[in-house]
Amino acid sequence: MTIKPLIILPDPVLRQLSKPVERVDADLQRLADDMLETMYDAPGIGLAAIQIGVPRRMLVIDVAREGEDKQPLVFINPEIVTSSDDRSVYEEGCLSIPDYYAEVERPATIGVRYLDRDGKEQTVEADGLLATCLQHEIDHLNGVLFIDHISRLKREMVIKKFTKAAKTTKAL
Repeated sequence: MTIKPLIILPDPVLRQLSKPVERVDADLQRLADDMLETMYDAPGIGLAAIQIGVPRRMLVIDVAREGEDKQPLVFINPEIVTSSDDRSVYEEGCLSIPDYYAEVERPATIGVRYLDRDGKEQTVEADGLLATCLQHEIDHLNGVLFIDHISRLKREMVIKKFTKAAKTTKAL
C-alpha cells in the first residue's frame, strides 16, 4: 500500500467530473487500498479518488470512532437513490481543504447504490455521520466541494486564502 499525495484547493483537478469505473480488478482494489492508507494517514474519515488525482467514481470511508476497530468501506460508482426531506447539520472538513471547517446542511438519511470492492452491487441506507460523509464524498465525484454549500462570501474567502497559500508555496 502506498500513501498518495492529496490534491489541495485551489487545484482545478478537484472540480473535475469523475468517470464511472468500468471494471473492478486487482488494480482497482490496489487503488482502494492506497486510498484507505492515504485517508488513515491524513487522518480523515473519507476520501474520493479525485482527491489523489484519479478521476474515477470511487471513494473510501471509515466512520469508526477512535478506539474502535477500523471499518473500511469502499464505494465504486456510488449513486444516491433516495434522500429524506429531514435535514441534519454537521460541521464538515475536507482533506483537500486542510484546517477549514464549516457547518453544512444535508439530507439526514440517504439510500446509496454502489459496487463493493469485489464488484458486487450493494445498497445501503445511511444516516448520521455515514450519510453526511457519503454525500460529501459523492459530491467530490461530481466536482463539488463542501464549501459550495456555504455562503458565497465565506466560500470566496476560503478560496482566496488557499489560492494565496498555493502561490506562496510555489514561490518557495
